[in-house]
Amino acid sequence: MLIHSALFWLRKDLSASERNVFATEVRRLATIPYLQSGFVGPPAQTEHRSVVDHSFDFATSLHFKSLEDHEFYQTKCEHHARFVSACQSLWERVVVYDIAA
Repeated sequence: MLIHSALFWLRKDLSASERNVFATEVRRLATIPYLQSGFVGPPAQTEHRSVVDHSFDFATSLHFKSLEDHEFYQTKCEHHARFVSACQSLWERVVVYDIAA
């Protein structure tokens, strides 16, 4: 399994409508049919500790059955292409962690 996690920091000047576009499009990623599972959301309201980063606006955790499924997502998946084309201008920073599980 491969876990693809991405954290997004949205531009501070976004309108409510633009934030809604991002939220809608990023949540669609968790519905990709060949995912083992997918989760999307804002930071949890957990205790503020020095090791916890609550500074991002949204995060994804997409669980792929194989490296090949992940590569398909990155290169040929219409969901990924749609998300990037619709939302790339809405974030100021994104950090990705890919985990072999």
